[in-house]
Amino acid sequence: MARVIVVTSGKGGVGKTTTSAAIAMGLAKRGHKTAVIDFDVGLRNLDLIMGCERRVVYDFVNVINEEATLNQALIRDKNCNLLYILPASQTRDKDALSQEGVGRVLDELKKDFKYIVCDSPAGIEKGAHLAMYFADDAFVVTNPEVSSVRDSDRMLGILSSKSRRAEQNEEPINEFLLLTRYSPERVKLGEMLSVDDVQDILSLHLLGVIPESKSVLNASNSGTPVILDEKSDAGQAYADIVARYLGEERPHRFIDDKKGFFRNLFGGK
Repeated sequence: MARVIVVTSGKGGVGKTTTSAAIAMGLAKRGHKTAVIDFDVGLRNLDLIMGCERRVVYDFVNVINEEATLNQALIRDKNCNLLYILPASQTRDKDALSQEGVGRVLDELKKDFKYIVCDSPAGIEKGAHLAMYFADDAFVVTNPEVSSVRDSDRMLGILSSKSRRAEQNEEPINEFLLLTRYSPERVKLGEMLSVDDVQDILSLHLLGVIPESKSVLNASNSGTPVILDEKSDAGQAYADIVARYLGEERPHRFIDDKKGFFRNLFGGK
């Protein structure tokens, strides 16, 4: 049975597209046929992070408007044969998406894919609502700062009340917390919220913590999902998240200030 995953947040710039690319790649690398869809019509970025921007011929809106078939628009990833990308349109606006059209595309994808990852735009406008409407699971991405957490809390209200599952009185969407750009050193200095602070506010199951890392920017610039950088902390953190989502037990990493621990151990400051 196919699962539809929405990667969402209330605030922009928290790492949703980076997360969507990494999660989709991680699922595909573990043997699951996966599609990732860019819902950010007009501000297409997923194709850049996936390194397939020059291969885009048809897009999500073309498929919805029946100007192209799904097979014409899907782009097979260059690093994994089980991963496909459905890019957004750069020339249309958010109103180009319709609930009926999105539902039809997702139903067609479900026939052939195990996981469908929906990369949601920020905010609560139409594209974001449609990205989450059909979801089975939601990855709520937030930074450890007050405005980001507050906006994520608002998204939880929408997930629980305006999804298809809520309207049809079915089991609620499974909600998971992904905390990005986390720095234990800055938490210790009181410059950002701790993991416990965020969980106290949102009361979500913590799927993983992504540390602040230059490797995320490097991966984005090179058009490669950061999860493929297995030597980086961020790449390892995303691999852990995929494993936990698939039911594996893995200890949480990148939460403690290791540098601080070693400084204290050797009498440093």
